[in-house]
Amino acid sequence: MEYIEWFGTHFIGLFQAGGKVFVGFMTDIVPLLIVLLTFTYSLIAFIGEQRVTKAIQFSAKNMLLRYSLMPILSVLMLTNPMAYTFGRFVKEEQKPAFYDSVVSFLHPVTGMFPYANAGELFVYLGIANGVMNAGYNISSLSVRYFLAGIIIILMRGVITEIITKFLMRKKNL
Repeated sequence: MEYIEWFGTHFIGLFQAGGKVFVGFMTDIVPLLIVLLTFTYSLIAFIGEQRVTKAIQFSAKNMLLRYSLMPILSVLMLTNPMAYTFGRFVKEEQKPAFYDSVVSFLHPVTGMFPYANAGELFVYLGIANGVMNAGYNISSLSVRYFLAGIIIILMRGVITEIITKFLMRKKNL
């Protein structure tokens, strides 16, 4: 009988703990995400959607901008999973590399802009918790994570584009 009571108490306790985490999200993270999204969409509206579109089309022509600025803007403005739609501005043979760049930037962006990939925020928060417990500053982690992400997406985009072009030539596409 004691085992059944213990199981019942701890089974309900599991859901009570989940409820506390949920309430914590609703009072801490969710309002932050809403404010950041509102700011991003307001900025786009202020600049003008057509101007933003023209700037993105211009950046798609340059390899350096295509695999650095475009993925950053797409992730920050459209968030995951809509960020991939910026791929419509690149040529067909560049789409795999652009996708690779965007996908590679979804984790590094969460430290400074958690709304951009809120579904994966737990990964960054786990790392940040360990850094804080070790006595380090979480702000410097966010900045370094972001900057390292920019370097990685540029490298991955360029390398993936080179590989894609090689394979397309090999297959005569």
